[in-house]
Amino acid sequence: MVTGLCPVQPSAPSKELSSRAKRGICIGIVIPSEARDLHRAAELRITRLLGMEKSDELDMKAPARVTLLKTNFFNRDPRRVARALLGKLLIRKTPRGTLAGRVVETEAYLGQGDAAAHSAAGRTPRNSVLFGPPGHAYVYFIYGNHYCLNVSCLPDGVPGGVLFRALEPLAGIEQMAEARGIVPAKESDLKKISLLKKISSGPGRLSEALEVTRQRDNGKSLVSARSDLQILDDAYRVRKVTITTRIGIVKSAEQPLRYFIAGNPFVSGRRL
Repeated sequence: MVTGLCPVQPSAPSKELSSRAKRGICIGIVIPSEARDLHRAAELRITRLLGMEKSDELDMKAPARVTLLKTNFFNRDPRRVARALLGKLLIRKTPRGTLAGRVVETEAYLGQGDAAAHSAAGRTPRNSVLFGPPGHAYVYFIYGNHYCLNVSCLPDGVPGGVLFRALEPLAGIEQMAEARGIVPAKESDLKKISLLKKISSGPGRLSEALEVTRQRDNGKSLVSARSDLQILDDAYRVRKVTITTRIGIVKSAEQPLRYFIAGNPFVSGRRL
C-alpha cells in the first residue's frame, strides 16, 4: 500500500523503492525527487480508492477500501485521538467532486485544565461544540483572516479537542488550489512539493482548501455517512510519530501535545 510520503533511502534501487512504497514500508530519509514520486503514487492510489476514476462519487461500499471513523474513535483522551488521527483521510464532498488530504500533523487540547484550550474558561456559546458529543467539527476564526478546524473528543459534557494542523493533499488538488487562490503557471506545477505545501500545510491553509467556515461547518458531525465533511481510514500505516510542544500559542506552550508524521514534507512549522 502506498504510504504517501514515507521516508525512503536515496540509494534504494527504483524497483525496490516501488515495492517498499506499495507495502507501506518507511526507511531512511526522503529526498525531493523521491518525495514527488511518492506523492504522485499516493495521489493516484487515493483517487482509485475513493472511486473517483470514472466519477467523483465516494464509494463506501467497495470491500477493502475506506471506512468512516466512528464516534468511539473520538470518545477518549485528545492526546490519543491526536496521534491516532495521523494518516487518516480528511475529506470534503462537493458538487464538483471529492477533496481529500492525509492528516500529517495535529495538536491536542485538553479542556478546562489546559490554559491554551478554548474551553479553559468554561462553556460558552462560542465553544459549546467542545463540550458536546465527540466527533463533531469545532471551527473558529483567528487573526481576522482564517478558520481553524478541530474535532471534539471525550464524552458529552467533558471538553476536549484536536486541531488539524496540516494535510498532504491527495484528491481534488486543482479545486483545493483554486479555493486557496493558487494559480499555477503550468499544470505540472501542481506536482511540485513546494507548491502543494501552500495548499494545506498549516491549519488556516487546509481549512481554506476544504472551504471550511464556522457558519458552514461548526457543530457538523464528522462521523455521519450523510456529512459532507468526514474522516476516513484507508489502513495507512504511520511508521514514526514525532511529538513536540505546540506552536503558535503562549499559554501552556511547554506541553508536548503536537504530533506529526516524521519525515513528511507537508508538516507545518518546525519539525524538531
